[in-house]
Amino acid sequence: MSRKHHHIKGAEVSCCVKYFLFGFNIIFWLLGAAFLGIGLWAWAEKGVLSNLSSITDLGGFDPVWLFIVVGGVMFVLGFAGCIGALRENTLLLKFFSVFLGLIFFLELTAGILAFVFKDWIKDQLNFFIHNNIKAYRDDIDLQNLIDFAQEYWFCCGAHGPDDWNQNIYFNCTENPSRERCGVPFSCCLKNPAEDVINTQCGYDVRLKGDIERQREIYTKGCVGQFEKWLQDNLIIVAGIFVAIALLQIFGICLAQSLVSDVKAVKANW
Repeated sequence: MSRKHHHIKGAEVSCCVKYFLFGFNIIFWLLGAAFLGIGLWAWAEKGVLSNLSSITDLGGFDPVWLFIVVGGVMFVLGFAGCIGALRENTLLLKFFSVFLGLIFFLELTAGILAFVFKDWIKDQLNFFIHNNIKAYRDDIDLQNLIDFAQEYWFCCGAHGPDDWNQNIYFNCTENPSRERCGVPFSCCLKNPAEDVINTQCGYDVRLKGDIERQREIYTKGCVGQFEKWLQDNLIIVAGIFVAIALLQIFGICLAQSLVSDVKAVKANW
C-alpha cells in the first residue's frame, strides 16, 4: 500500500513549477500583445497596412519594426509557454524551450561575432547611421528616433555636423530648402532658460566657423559618443544582458522540468 502511494506521489506535476511558468509567460504574452498592437497602430497611422509595398519604400530604418518583431516574438513565446504550462501540453512546452534556446544561441553568437569583428560592426554602424541621415525626413518615427539619439548622446551626425550634407534638405549645394546648410534642432545646445524648443536653431549653422558652431550645436559625432557611453556604462549593459540570458535559461529549465513531470504522469496511465 505504501509502495503504491510512493509511486503516485513521485509522478505528480509540480504545481509550483506549472503556475510559476504560467505567470512568468502571461506577463510576456500581454507585453508582446501590447508591443504588437502599438506597432500595427503606428503602421495603420502611416498608411502602411493599406499599402504594404510602402514597407520597402523607406531608405532608412523604420523603428516600428522593433515593436513588430519584438512584440511578435514575445507574443508567440508567451502564448506557447502560458498555454503549454496551463494545459500541460508537452508540444507547446517543447516549442517554447527550443524557440527560447534558439534565441539564446543567436544572442550568444551575435555577441561573440560582435567582439571578434568589432571593426566590421563599426563600419556597418556608420553605414546604418548615414543611410538614416539620408532618410531623416522620410518617416516621422525615424526622425523622432534620430532626434532622441542626438539629444541623449549630445551629438550631431555620425562623425560630425557635416554628415547632414548627405540629406537633401540640409545639403549645401543648390538647395531651395530653408534648412540648407543647417542641422536638425536636436543638434543644438539646449538653453535651460528656454521652455519652448526652437526648431529653427540649426538653420545656416554649417555656414559658420568652428568656434561659432561649438557655441550653438554639438560638434561630436554620434558613433564616438555612443562608444564612449558604452564604455562608461559597460557594467550596467553587461549586467542587463547577463540578466536576460539567465531569465532565458531559467525559462528553459522550468519548461523542461514541467515536460519531465507530465511525461512521468503519463507513463503511469
